[in-house]
Amino acid sequence: MNSPSEDVTAIDLEMMRRAIELGRRAAEEGEVPIAAVIYDSETCIAEGWNRRENDHDASAHAEIVAIRKAGLQRGHWRLHGLSMAVTLEPCPMCAGALVNSRIDRLIYGATDPKAGACSSLYEIPTDERLNHRLQVTGGVMADECVQLLRDFFQARR
Repeated sequence: MNSPSEDVTAIDLEMMRRAIELGRRAAEEGEVPIAAVIYDSETCIAEGWNRRENDHDASAHAEIVAIRKAGLQRGHWRLHGLSMAVTLEPCPMCAGALVNSRIDRLIYGATDPKAGACSSLYEIPTDERLNHRLQVTGGVMADECVQLLRDFFQARR
């Protein structure tokens, strides 16, 4: 995994800011404020935020929602040449979906010591035993992403 300063472009930061904005929208809908944006070198292709509560769907994580939309937008399940910015380190299900969708790069904000599958507990996206690996950079705008989650859970207590 790369450190936050390595390989982070202006578009990566712009897309992470968008993901944080979408995370706020998720919170307004009563969802845990996690959001993801899929993009190429200059344009947002798809975006999603947690929809588990509203859709009554355990798989409706932000990353999965965004991957599904990107596949429909592209007309194909292979998402070569694209990056994802997400506010929280993906879980095993989402990390597996990133590998299977063939996304090239993952940029995430906060680490997830309880379920993170990109560096915290597992390293699924970079596991050499898998048929596809992606570039992973964690800790991008981490303070803002952590604060988004902290504010949400404090408000619910």
